[in-house]
Amino acid sequence: MAKLKLAIVVGSNRRESINLKLAQALAKLGSDAFEPSFVRIDDLPLFNQDLEAERPEPTLRLKREIEAADAILMVTPEHNRSIPAALKNAIDWASRPYGKNSWAGKAIAVTGTSGGAVGTAVAQQQLRMIMTNLAGVVVGGQVFITYSEGVIDADHEIANEGTRAFLQGFLDNFAKVAGKLAA
Repeated sequence: MAKLKLAIVVGSNRRESINLKLAQALAKLGSDAFEPSFVRIDDLPLFNQDLEAERPEPTLRLKREIEAADAILMVTPEHNRSIPAALKNAIDWASRPYGKNSWAGKAIAVTGTSGGAVGTAVAQQQLRMIMTNLAGVVVGGQVFITYSEGVIDADHEIANEGTRAFLQGFLDNFAKVAGKLAA
């Protein structure tokens, strides 16, 4: 069976983001089922409907990458009990112009990590609601990963066996659903 094209959108634009580290580990862990690519969002201009007539190239690239994917993995931190501005901006650009929503019909999985016990719970809940509203097919329940030093090693491997098995199950279920949608 051919691998599914997986677009990975990391909600943080921080260079040393723990969510980027988690996304890299998930890309590696899911490599049997997915052909991953990371979607750049840090160069997008702030969404402005006035720019839709002559869209900036980074926004066109974003739409092409989302549309080319069979599935979308969104890995996000939580900023002030919400999703980060950079992620919301990317969501808005890819959903426009009206009637040309690139998220529609895509299998979407949502996760994230933080150093706190409740992780990215509120951001994930809001993100799931937004993506469902944009006609994305949000797969699975909320997946909270409490980040601590050493949970992901330098080779992008999940160091803890239990966490790795949990995340493998998450990715296997996502691949199963995404494969059915892509077929």
